[in-house]
Amino acid sequence: MILAVDVFYEQNRAKIVGLVFNQWTDATYARKIEKYRHDIAEYEPGAFYKRELPCIMDILADLDLTQLKYIIVDGYVFLDDEGKSGLGAHLYEALPIKVPVIGVAKTSFANNKKYVAEVFRGTSQKPLFITAMGEDLIKAAAMVKSMSGDYRFPTMLKELDNFTKSDMVIAE
Repeated sequence: MILAVDVFYEQNRAKIVGLVFNQWTDATYARKIEKYRHDIAEYEPGAFYKRELPCIMDILADLDLTQLKYIIVDGYVFLDDEGKSGLGAHLYEALPIKVPVIGVAKTSFANNKKYVAEVFRGTSQKPLFITAMGEDLIKAAAMVKSMSGDYRFPTMLKELDNFTKSDMVIAE
């Protein structure tokens, strides 16, 4: 079981969506989990994980971690060549059962080449930036490259992004 998770923010509220699928090449998800939070921390430069990690933990509360093989986050596991922890590393460390975390980012960070693999998908000349903890980086990049879809961004992750941003109606 693989979980891809994303969060969308509106002021101090968040919509969190997780898509569960079985194989990297799956074109459709097996389960969708959707949650909302109202107690979102303010954005803190360099410490984004403080805002996003509680949201992701809400989704994980609905899953049996012993069945999870991987967690995919929208962002980085490591933020620079010194190994500064990003969202993915903080998530990995917070897990009571260590599940490999793979970060998939659309933009590059300066001074962040050592722990990053670039993946080119489809005919795109722009890479995805892959980072990982608990899994070999080259293997993680190959798994992301194998995901269903003909374009730069895998179909499953595009669908996740669409679900997360759609219908952001949160009761007060």
